[in-house]
Formats: sequence, C-alpha cells, structure tokens
Amino acid sequence: MDWGKENRMKRLFRDNGRCFYLPIDHGYFLGPTRKLEKPGETIAPLMPYADGLFCTRGVLRACVDPATRVPIILRVSGGSSILGDLTNEEVTTSIDEMLRLNVSAVGVSIFLGSEHEKQTVMNLAKLVNECEPYGIPVMAVTAVGKELEKRDARFLALAARIFAEIGASVVKTYWCENFEKVVEGCPVPVVIAGGPKTETIREVFEFVHDGMQRGASGLNLGRNVWQNEAPVAAMRALEAIIHHNATVDEAETMYEELKNSQLQAV
Repeated sequence: MDWGKENRMKRLFRDNGRCFYLPIDHGYFLGPTRKLEKPGETIAPLMPYADGLFCTRGVLRACVDPATRVPIILRVSGGSSILGDLTNEEVTTSIDEMLRLNVSAVGVSIFLGSEHEKQTVMNLAKLVNECEPYGIPVMAVTAVGKELEKRDARFLALAARIFAEIGASVVKTYWCENFEKVVEGCPVPVVIAGGPKTETIREVFEFVHDGMQRGASGLNLGRNVWQNEAPVAAMRALEAIIHHNATVDEAETMYEELKNSQLQAV
C-alpha cells in the first residue's frame, strides 16, 4: 500500500483498528429529512466523538468547518431520489473534486440484484481505478433500496466479497443474523450500517454489540443518533461499545445517565 493511502486508512481507524463514522448523506436522496434540516447544527455536538464524517460535497462546503480534524468520507454516487428508482445511481464527483476537498476516503452505493446491478458495480470499479493512483480509499456501501428483505447473511456476504474483489478498501453493510459469515468472507474491514430507525436505542446497542463481537471493524450510523432525543448520549454510548468494549447493559446505563443530565441542562 502506498504511503498516502496507508496514511488515510490510519486516519480512518483508531489504533485499536476500530471506527465510528457519522453519516449525514441522507439528503442526497431524501432531501431535508427530520433532524437533518440544518446539518451544521446537528453535527456540531457530535463531531468530537466521530472517527469520520460521511457527507456530500455540497453539505461539506456549506455546513462543515474547514478547521475540523475529523476525516471526511465523501459520498460520490447519486442520481435518483426517494420518488424514483433508488438503484439507478452514477458517480457524481470527479477525482479533481475529491483532491480539492482533501477527503480521506470516498463512498459509493452498489445495488446487487437490481436492474442496475452492473451499472453500480462498474461505478465502484471505475471509482477504484480513478482513486487508487492518488491513494484515496473507496468505501463500498451495500445498498438494497426499498427491498429490506435482502438483508440476510447469504446476500450480504455475497455483496461484501464482490465489493472487496472489485477493489473496495472498506465495506459498509447491514447487520444480520450470523454476521460473522459476512465478515469472514470479506478480506477488507467491514463496518455496520445503521439501517432504518429503530423503536428503542437498546435495539441499536444490541445489534452493534453483536456485530462487533462477530468481527465488524466499526460502525457507520446516523439516523439512530441524530434523530434520537438525546443524540450526544446515544453517540457516546455507541462509542463506548465500539472503542471500550462496553456491554449492552453498560451502554444503556451510560445513555440514560447522559440523557438525563443533557435534558436537565436544557
């Protein structure tokens, strides 16, 4: 691995080999989704606990302080909205833009099993071809559009392995039962996606803890943090699971204590 790419990868993972990325790229297909109407205000109290920020170039330029030391993972695919066919994506951002923005990595969605499977796999391949000479890691995002039933170990393991074979440096995918099958078949780090908002924060702690125990390298989760009534408490409790091996009960206790103190301070 070239020095530049290795340096970027070292920035994206702490010394323990783990990471907690905060995605706020949802607006590229959802528009001003709840609690993300003003991204800069939403992320300000959360950034101290993030190992990376996953966002688009528009939000990066308009809402993120250039003085930040948090690594940027740039969302570089898009082309359709929640009103249309989410699988019909292309690469939206040039290599010149990636370099100008000094990003640590880029992210692209791939929709296996969809009408646009080949197109989105080739988006990944072309992106790796463009980024590799400049030492920019590519994060492949396992995307299922509205077909949530695809999120089982067999499908997710297939996707993760294909993305790694194409050249992805990191794979973002959903948690599932028997998650170790996904991790064991993928030769690059696997980070857990947040998925739809859950009913309780404990459900989040449970699947994140299970995924970490089964070999995940970290977490890339947004909605279940910034749509929570106490986002800083949620962020810090999840960080405790990822970086300090907290149990689900310990994380929940930490969350409740921080939430109460946060709400009392308002």
